[in-house]
Amino acid sequence: MEDSRNPSRGLSRRTLLGAALGTGVVVTAGGLLLPGDGPVRRALREAAEGPPRQGGRIRAACMSLSTGDTLDPAKGSLSSDYVRHFMLYNCLTELDRDQRAVPSLAQAIESNDQALWHITLRKGVTFHDGKSLTSADVVYSLLRHKNPATASKLAAIAEQFTAIEATGPLTLTIQLAGPNADLPVMLAQSHFAIIADGEKRFTGGNGTGPYRMTAFTPGVRTLVQRNRNYWKPGKPYLDEIELIGIPDEVSRVNALLSGDVHMVLAVNARSTQRIAGSARHIVRETPSSLYSNLIMRQDQLPTSNPHFVAGIKQMMDRPLIKRALFRDYATIANDQPIPPFHTYYRADLPQTTLDLDKARWHFAKAGIGTARLPIFASPAAEGSVDMASILQEYGARAGLNLAVNRVPADGYWSTHWMKHPLGFGNTNPRPTADLIFSLFYKSDAAWNESGWKNPRFDSLLLEARGEADEARRKQLYGEMQGLVRDHCGVGIPVFISLLDGYDRRLKGWYPVPLGGFMGYGFAEHLWWED
Repeated sequence: MEDSRNPSRGLSRRTLLGAALGTGVVVTAGGLLLPGDGPVRRALREAAEGPPRQGGRIRAACMSLSTGDTLDPAKGSLSSDYVRHFMLYNCLTELDRDQRAVPSLAQAIESNDQALWHITLRKGVTFHDGKSLTSADVVYSLLRHKNPATASKLAAIAEQFTAIEATGPLTLTIQLAGPNADLPVMLAQSHFAIIADGEKRFTGGNGTGPYRMTAFTPGVRTLVQRNRNYWKPGKPYLDEIELIGIPDEVSRVNALLSGDVHMVLAVNARSTQRIAGSARHIVRETPSSLYSNLIMRQDQLPTSNPHFVAGIKQMMDRPLIKRALFRDYATIANDQPIPPFHTYYRADLPQTTLDLDKARWHFAKAGIGTARLPIFASPAAEGSVDMASILQEYGARAGLNLAVNRVPADGYWSTHWMKHPLGFGNTNPRPTADLIFSLFYKSDAAWNESGWKNPRFDSLLLEARGEADEARRKQLYGEMQGLVRDHCGVGIPVFISLLDGYDRRLKGWYPVPLGGFMGYGFAEHLWWED
């Protein structure tokens, strides 16, 4: 799907980010266009809700908290971390409702060549302790991701930063190792939130964000209060938010329905009718690029045989998986990671469908005998146990003898993930096509789940990263999707929708496909209406 607001050629320095929040020119960086949230539907929803209101205290429940919970944005690894960091901090950019980068702490981000970037910061922004934001804070915040001692979760991405230098009190430059038109979108991730120059202790959550921390006990709760000096006029709306963790999904839903909490993350599709049956609550669905995928290792037999891979893909009953496993809260996928509502989705790729005759032919060509082939599945990869059972049943009809090995969620990612010829992965949404391809499909990627190596794919990825012409960029990403679909040892049957439960008195919600709770950034946008 194309967006007419995307410039198509020759991006100049002045066309990348405008000078004022809300009026800046959007950045052409792989944005997602959301189904069901077009301008008309959006306007109707906003008119029905009325203007935002100030005040109110709410409790929100994530899937889990941990004694490893952190106030350091670079170390965030759980959904609760991301929520906490968006409460306390800001990034240089943020993503608008169409998932395009717009100004935040940066008033402008400009580049002639997508390799050397010039950043101008917003004036008058202060940290919670009263300190004014300067370029030194940004230089420190970004460079620390390159320090191994920081243990940043985005260290691999930060390797692209070859130099970051302050050029004035509110100006700086970022030099990349090579052109990357997606930098403004990358900088909107919570890990790249801006902290004060020299901050090392992370005991107070001292940021520039919409809320100030008043209590934080790792593994127990986070309590924040409205930052009355927030630099965005009128925001935030809520007076106080308490964030807790309830690991068990049934218990989370019970807490919502009883009124103990007002919003819960990650509702199972099986629980949606319980919530829908309550007049006081609502299920919020966000179509996303989340997927659980079958991994066919390309460095082991028999899964490295191209005919085996093709046969497995012809054996996936995608409509059944969508209907039976996810209660239709999913979107049919085509064995590549870019969803149909993405700007760069290649719509002309033929959809792989269930065809047991073709699967049987491919398995015969691969020389698959009658020996039992184990397929490892776990609750850790959502839906994988049921998917494995479906494949086992269809395999028996197509000449493939599969044995489902169900293993516990605990330790799955360290003990089983990518360790067997046949297993499952689970991949969260990423803000750009470059990130998803770089992290999981590039030949030398640490998380290249199937061990697939394709020099043509790698060269296309590098070219697309620095390409400013949107039409050409879409063409490059389209060819990459075709290569993954036709040759990679990964089967992706559906994209799984994100489901959260809300008290109906919470207003201001809109879908953000990068995660539940509005991409974990709900705190700045929601208000309470009795």
